[in-house]
Amino acid sequence: MNHNLRVMKFGGTSVGNAECLQRAAEIVAHAAREGSVVAVVSAMGGVTNRLMEAAQVSTLGDMRAAAEVSEILWQQHYEAIEILVGNEERREQLVLELKEILDEVASLCRGTALLRELTPRTLDAISSAGERLSARLLASALLELGLEAVAVEATELIVTDNHSGRAEPLMAETRVRAGARLAPLLLEGSVPVVTGFIGATVDGKLTTLGRGGSDYSATILGAALDAKEIIIWTDVDGVLTADPRLVADARTLQEISYNEAAELAYFGAKVLHPKTLRPISETGIPVWIRNSFLPERDGTKITAVGHPTRRGVKAITAMSNVTLITVGGRGIVGLPGVAAKTFTAAASAQANVLLISQSSSGNDICFIIDSGDAARTVSELRAAFASDLAHKEVEHITVNADIAIVAVVGERMRGTPGIAGRAFSALGRRSINIIAIAQGSSEYNVSLVVEAALMPEVVKALHNEFGLERRASRFESVESESALAGV
Repeated sequence: MNHNLRVMKFGGTSVGNAECLQRAAEIVAHAAREGSVVAVVSAMGGVTNRLMEAAQVSTLGDMRAAAEVSEILWQQHYEAIEILVGNEERREQLVLELKEILDEVASLCRGTALLRELTPRTLDAISSAGERLSARLLASALLELGLEAVAVEATELIVTDNHSGRAEPLMAETRVRAGARLAPLLLEGSVPVVTGFIGATVDGKLTTLGRGGSDYSATILGAALDAKEIIIWTDVDGVLTADPRLVADARTLQEISYNEAAELAYFGAKVLHPKTLRPISETGIPVWIRNSFLPERDGTKITAVGHPTRRGVKAITAMSNVTLITVGGRGIVGLPGVAAKTFTAAASAQANVLLISQSSSGNDICFIIDSGDAARTVSELRAAFASDLAHKEVEHITVNADIAIVAVVGERMRGTPGIAGRAFSALGRRSINIIAIAQGSSEYNVSLVVEAALMPEVVKALHNEFGLERRASRFESVESESALAGV
């Protein structure tokens, strides 16, 4: 492990305008006085959405989209340049670089409009421009503070497979390339400012890691460089016990485990990209979630072990905009291959299955996917079960989009009896019906499917049931429990 290196990632809100970029630069500068820093940046807030919308509009043959998005982004970034960069020569160079990137975007949008076709590779190239712009802005802000800094394209560092839009890193190759490119800069005392969200195939074709992938970029680089720690700077104080928009007395957790954080991210907590912790899960590198607007606050530390408590439950999270699909009928009892057909169809539709539940009689298999994937998935299911539907062996394929998933999460749940019972009782007292239930073999969470309209009430009820508004006392911690037992 490189005990002198921090990887710091700044999200879209943390680089959203000149003031935010200046604050991010000051955070990096402060850390650089204590050791080496690699900064990873998202696009400025809203930029990636604008780029993707322009790409989609261009498929309709709209030539104006290219000019409009270039003008909007030029104004947004040039305003930041005027505030951040005082050195005239540096400003002129930065303006040229930004114009070059925006000209590339406009050219790609015009090509898309002419062909009325948007390939995954073209979409990757267009949507990644925001990070290329913001990296140059932050590097310039650091130079203004007297630090050596250089914007680095992640295409030079992160090697991925060929899956445009959702590429996965090839860690062995990434370790070699990242080390070769970044080590000399770090030895010189320079701060590399790396474009998040982006990678490249072995032969250099640009790819992206999926929306929100800058978190993922940071941990990929942290693992490749054996960093001391990774800090994800965002606009919240850390990982909370629940969404504060739903639970007013939700509080920031001091420390959680990789497993707990992964479960929370998977089931809707927006503070982390679901894949973020994969690269460092076996390294022991801690990941911090901190607030760039209030950098004096400690935030949440994510470690291999976390800070287990006797409560068992750490947080409640929820996910809406999901759809429950049920394949069922009395005829499927004992019918071979039903599950295989069901999930092969979902895979063919490129739908990510979030939760699975099956009745004990075997009459029904239900699963939940993102609502945006529902129509494609149902079409694939009807094709796969066409013969079974015709012969009434499968009686129905039903869709319910009026649902939400609420997950009770905590690594200590595995050894704490009665948690599921308490959850069900808390909802039963409020006459809330549970549509479906699922629990993974890891026992890190119990997931409940409820009506979408009831989701806020369910989250509040469970948060209250497990006393999550209160910070765990020293008498509740597993460590203290063991110590007391030995007294």
